[in-house]
Amino acid sequence: MHPTNNRIADLVPEVRTWRRWLHQHPELQFDLPKTSRYIADQLGTMDMDEIHENIAQTGIVAIIKGTGDGPTIALRADMDALPMDEYSNDEHASKTPGAMHACGHDGHSAMLLGAAKYLAETRNFSGTVVLIFQPAEEGGTGAKAMIDTGLFERFGIDEVYGMHNMPNLPVGQFGLRSGPVLAATDFFYVEIEGVGGHASRPHKCNDPLVAANAIYNGFQSIITRNVDPIRNGLISITAMQSGEANNVIPQTATLKGTVRNLHEDTRDTIERRMGEIVEGVASTYGVQAKLTYDRLCPVTVNHDEQFNYAALAAERIVGTDNVDREQPTRLGGEDFSYMLQEKPGAIIFVGNGSTAGLHHPEYDFNDEALPYGIAFWTNIIEDRLPVSK
Repeated sequence: MHPTNNRIADLVPEVRTWRRWLHQHPELQFDLPKTSRYIADQLGTMDMDEIHENIAQTGIVAIIKGTGDGPTIALRADMDALPMDEYSNDEHASKTPGAMHACGHDGHSAMLLGAAKYLAETRNFSGTVVLIFQPAEEGGTGAKAMIDTGLFERFGIDEVYGMHNMPNLPVGQFGLRSGPVLAATDFFYVEIEGVGGHASRPHKCNDPLVAANAIYNGFQSIITRNVDPIRNGLISITAMQSGEANNVIPQTATLKGTVRNLHEDTRDTIERRMGEIVEGVASTYGVQAKLTYDRLCPVTVNHDEQFNYAALAAERIVGTDNVDREQPTRLGGEDFSYMLQEKPGAIIFVGNGSTAGLHHPEYDFNDEALPYGIAFWTNIIEDRLPVSK
């Protein structure tokens, strides 16, 4: 089934141009001067009713009013890239060393711009559309920062919808589920200070590496022995750093990583036990050790009613056989979770095809997915805000 009407199909070449410009000029977290300027400039060529810039530093909100009164529906796209280098020979590859759109936020923003242009032209809805272009999804909780500015109250938002691309879900398919969709996401850091010295005299030192190894092993036991196996999560230690020389016992060591889970009580248990293990190991090995535990994003939970609205909008584009209403819950995180804590809504996944995975240096958003994403945004608005007959 073709995903779009003729007008959306006509928009795709322009949307592809926007997407590739954004891909070439990635920026990080809240520091998005070129990205936000580019998006605001494109919105400025459209028949927007209002454009608000510099929300939570570089966020943008645009307003489109329909032909009659009705609820206010928000559509959200993220804008920021990741701090990594791109491995690509594409003409539209990143021009910024150390920054890359490895999660498809360039595609998300471009699709929302395409929907903005279509909705502003057609206005085949009653009510108000709020377009949210959000900074700092990648570790900066930009969604919370925008909410903290009074986003939902200021613009009178009743419902909010998000979209994310999904590698290995075929182009032309959508996936979603009701209830928990993505995990709570936390980062942790452990700083250890011992007594360094000559490697030939370990008995004169308090080796921070021995303590780091004990903490590493202790953390792994939390999942297997301290939390309910039906309600557990994961602890991934992703870096252990200490020392440089072959013949020196170092003075310090650090560990860092991430915790993912789907239940707040499990989250609480993991944080508590990590603190107890760090304290116990420090006492056992005669070192100083400090745990810093940062709670970044809560569990992303789709609301039942809005999940169904999103599924129906997707099915109207590609048919019921191409919409998976029981996508597996994943342990990736999304700060859109903060928006779903504030207002009813849902997040849906749009197929990106057989591409490299998210956060991979060879990843690229698949432009073949653009018309499906634009069509979803326009469908959810026209379905939820029908024009009175």
